[in-house]
Amino acid sequence: MACACLAPTARLTTPLRWADVDLGAVSANCARILAHVPAGTRLLAVVKAGGYGHGADPVARAALEGGATGLAVATLEEADALGGLARTEDILVMGGLTLDLAPAAADGGWAVAVSSHELATALSNAGEVVPVHLKIDTGMGRFGCSPEEAPELARFIDQAPRLHLAGTWTHFASAGSDQALTKTQFKRFMDALAAFDVDPGLRHACNSMGAHNHPEFALDAVRAGIAIYGCEWPGTQPALALRSVVTHVKTVEAGDTVGYGATWKAPGQRSVATVAIGYADGVHRARSNRGDVLVRGRRAPLIGTVSMDAITLDVTDVPGVQPGDIATLIGAEGDQRITAEEVGAWSGTISYEVLTSIGPRVERRYSE
Repeated sequence: MACACLAPTARLTTPLRWADVDLGAVSANCARILAHVPAGTRLLAVVKAGGYGHGADPVARAALEGGATGLAVATLEEADALGGLARTEDILVMGGLTLDLAPAAADGGWAVAVSSHELATALSNAGEVVPVHLKIDTGMGRFGCSPEEAPELARFIDQAPRLHLAGTWTHFASAGSDQALTKTQFKRFMDALAAFDVDPGLRHACNSMGAHNHPEFALDAVRAGIAIYGCEWPGTQPALALRSVVTHVKTVEAGDTVGYGATWKAPGQRSVATVAIGYADGVHRARSNRGDVLVRGRRAPLIGTVSMDAITLDVTDVPGVQPGDIATLIGAEGDQRITAEEVGAWSGTISYEVLTSIGPRVERRYSE
């Protein structure tokens, strides 16, 4: 019996939710960062977590075109997915590894972050020459050996038969808000390096905010993540716009409620639009009754509880709204713009989480 299923073409060509990603903005942002730090400083573009929700492979290519000379990720799987875009030794796996992953890490040929003798030994025994970036914990408190342990561990790595000390690094905890701590961390890092009796390799300490606020701390390279996507660094170009479509418009009367839990009650006759995007797509439930969405170039308040697949807007003050109209949750429409930072404030979080929360149902569309 013939299948009565709908042909997939219409679904694929008319998505209900998508993200426009401007790769030219990524390239331009990388160039801007490099212009801000001292000449000769390298840029490691951080493309972990699917390129912060933008798409790791396209973003990595755009970053390299913008002047980045290395890439940074969190996991071995993320590094493997970037195969061929850069030399393997120019792809740094920054996240923590368990000892059983040492053979896979060594086999991949990527640069690997190391914080302990145990992992260094496991990598050395894996049978391949491994570029190692020794991480020193100067105040972040996650990964890294202590500054006091660093000189001896650097010597151990340097002398190990199948390890190459390709770099030494640290990570700032509050480079965007606590300059005193950032300066203290940098001093601890430099004091530790001064005690080395081996070449530390590529020295890098600055993340995006570290590079912006303290370009004098750039050393040999900076690791920029959020800034290459146009967030948190004034003057950069936002690379992503998140959009959906209006699927229903109705009129509600005074006292009518909208959404789960009846958390919004109409103060009078209002026009309400339903938009086909929800918390499964990255619109945090914390957005319920908070913030705006752009429709027809105007801001419309998000009302009611965010559902898994839909949100509702009060479009009373936006004339002519009808099904099929585009709703912009992040990005520009007309002379209005909603930024990821703004959405983060409405959601009780940060731009990083806003971007990386964008779900797989959201189609990414790329342009230059």
